[in-house]
Amino acid sequence: MDHINQNDNVLIIWNNVGENEIKNLVNEIQTTTNSPVILENSSMITEGSRQLSSFDIIISNWFPPYSIEHTDKLLSIIIKLLKPSGKLILKNNNDITTTLKLNGYLNIKCSGNTYIAEKPNFEVGSKASLKLNKPAVWKLDDTVEEVWSQANDGDTIDADNLLDEEDFKKPDQQSLRVCATTGKRKACADCSCGLAEELRGEVKDTPKSSCGSCYLGDAFRCATCPYLGMPAFKPGEKVMLDLKSDV
Repeated sequence: MDHINQNDNVLIIWNNVGENEIKNLVNEIQTTTNSPVILENSSMITEGSRQLSSFDIIISNWFPPYSIEHTDKLLSIIIKLLKPSGKLILKNNNDITTTLKLNGYLNIKCSGNTYIAEKPNFEVGSKASLKLNKPAVWKLDDTVEEVWSQANDGDTIDADNLLDEEDFKKPDQQSLRVCATTGKRKACADCSCGLAEELRGEVKDTPKSSCGSCYLGDAFRCATCPYLGMPAFKPGEKVMLDLKSDV
């Protein structure tokens, strides 16, 4: 075991292995390290089964038929059991390089079906404070304009300069009157909404209904109906419309 040093704490994760094979591996490791070698069955290992960050080396799935599946769950447990910069040595028939990377391992090396990966040189979940050269502090009574000015070295935009005189002019209400069919100021050939008469300066006393249901009330009238807003009336009844009112 080239990667094991004299005082390394070693954990072996095994499954479906004969007693003699385990003994031979333990004896080989103990020719290098003075620390006791710990054994853990892969089906029993959990974050609480061993003290976290307590092993320098973890060996997994060392014996054929290499039946241990290195899932995200198992690899996340192993990386928490390793000390910072600790090494995971495992054998796996499939390429798990990407899986190891996604679970936080570094310096991954592969030779045949043997993988060596390292835990980063810090504890998983550790925190570090960031020192900012010029922290931004906003008071609750700062206005939006003041905050914008601070963030842009005092340059502000005058909202009044975004509008010109044309923007303040109100449009002619009569110019907003358009044909119900074409949506244009010009009336269509068979205009029945009163726009043609309005453009000619005429008043149409009884405009022709395009749907035939205008007399029933607003619930039956379209958005451009000349009778919109007026009470219901009897069919054929003469109705006076104020076509000069706002539309």
